[in-house]
Amino acid sequence: MANLNRLKVVLVEQGKTGKWLSEQLGKSNCTVSKWCSNTVQPDLKTLNEIADVLKVDVKDLLVSNNRV
Repeated sequence: MANLNRLKVVLVEQGKTGKWLSEQLGKSNCTVSKWCSNTVQPDLKTLNEIADVLKVDVKDLLVSNNRV
């Protein structure tokens, strides 16, 4: 499966854990873990909520498909 999001990277950069994020969003640890491993992707509404909680632009959570 392709890496579509950078959620795990952003959490590490901010020194935050998946458990912390799951508590902030009211989601299960299992769900956040699946997002971080790119097994499952959050829907757009949830992706927006994640960006708000982490205080980043939604684009920072996505892997760019620009090929140079």
